[in-house]
Amino acid sequence: MSAAIEWGDQPLRWQDVARVARGNASLTLSASTWARIAQGREIVNLIVASGYVAYGVNTGLGALCNISLAEEQLSQLSRNTLLSHACGVGPLLDEAQTRAIMCAAIANYSHGKSGISPAIVEQLLTFLNQRITPQVPSQGSVGYLSHMAHIGLALMGVGDVSWQGQVVPAQQALAQAGLEPISPGAKEGLSLVNGTPCMTGLACLALDDAQRLLDWADVTGAMSFEALRGQIVAFDAEILALKASPGIQHCGARLRQLLADSPLLAESVGVRTQDALSLRSMPQVHGACRDQFDHARTQVETELNACTDNPLVLGTPDNWRVVSQANPHGESVAMACDLLAIAMAELGSMSERRLDRLVNPLVSGLPAFLVAKPGVNSGMMIAQYVAASLCGENKQLAQPAVLDNFVTSALQEDHLSLGTGSALKLHRLIANLYHIISIEYLLAAQALHFHGEQKLAQGTRHSLALLRETVAPWEEDRWLAPEITKAVATLKNHQPGF
Repeated sequence: MSAAIEWGDQPLRWQDVARVARGNASLTLSASTWARIAQGREIVNLIVASGYVAYGVNTGLGALCNISLAEEQLSQLSRNTLLSHACGVGPLLDEAQTRAIMCAAIANYSHGKSGISPAIVEQLLTFLNQRITPQVPSQGSVGYLSHMAHIGLALMGVGDVSWQGQVVPAQQALAQAGLEPISPGAKEGLSLVNGTPCMTGLACLALDDAQRLLDWADVTGAMSFEALRGQIVAFDAEILALKASPGIQHCGARLRQLLADSPLLAESVGVRTQDALSLRSMPQVHGACRDQFDHARTQVETELNACTDNPLVLGTPDNWRVVSQANPHGESVAMACDLLAIAMAELGSMSERRLDRLVNPLVSGLPAFLVAKPGVNSGMMIAQYVAASLCGENKQLAQPAVLDNFVTSALQEDHLSLGTGSALKLHRLIANLYHIISIEYLLAAQALHFHGEQKLAQGTRHSLALLRETVAPWEEDRWLAPEITKAVATLKNHQPGF
């Protein structure tokens, strides 16, 4: 684990969430952050002592908001909130996903507006930095509540956690780590389940993968373009400048850089008037996907830096107020995840169309299905089927979740973002996209093999050499599935060359 990242005095970045969640950094909070958290907790204590009726502090939750509770009931309310809300179902989140949610929750608490105690935030930080990861079911959230409830229970020593390579009871992990179970007080149960950390943390991880795949799609697209002897004039800087899109300019510049010194493309000038759109429109399509990524990034980082609890405690101990409002509604993140899903599905669709041309001798000028002896060998025939199947699934996953709506809590919560579901389906879509881009990588590398390395651009030659560290060229059919897995690992473990 690398040096710690400190939060609290500067705007938070999605990259930091990804680094911590994926185990590449630890997390600390600044002294001023701890002071803010302590002040917020002091205000909650003053509210309780004053007898002022405040939602979620000394009342029931949701449709039970008009039921006032005695002071001696407030700790029980917090405990019961965690127990009753921890009712998720389905497959468990992976470790990085749960850790990303924990990061986003800490980001929310760092403002000091939640009223949660420093001790509970410290326990959450310790879980992160000692890699004690609650076991959290993935399904059951309409935007918030259930995922964080399972995490909150683990802080209390209830449920199971992943700890030192094993799944053990949370109570056991706490004891072995020298920790005591938390005892949540007034409002703390609500603070532990409320807000938008589920969708925001998951969205930060999705941005991390999406940015990597956008870069790799340019590389594999350039390899396919070179193998198919594309007309590089389509990427002319003067032409692309006539569309004032940052994404188009970025992609066009990368493609020109990757392909500029290609002897194969130099000798292919004029072999056709124009290429298929999946080749010549890469700057326009990949660029549009980049522009949508940038919009999604802005929305996610805005939420990461927001106070998303309800209620929020404001002011100072001498002049406080508590306000019930709707900041836990995650509409902007839900929309951002839905939009990014569409962009990533399009990126995969373009890749599949390119790799389909690679295996088709009618348009590629290469051996059928990219093997020297087709017939006895099927070559890359079915790899294209797999990519097509994944693109079909991604089309389903790209359908907006935010447009769904249900009524919960007896009409009290009658409009929902479904943002956590949107983020989770985006994760599934991105997992498919890794395989689609990896299949194009394999096929484009095989196609370039037939042209000969000496004819290739320096950029594509570098990417080809990187793949060849684990995947050899095809001469005859061999088990293809493990090779796709190796290509996926290459994408995940290496930044694409330029």
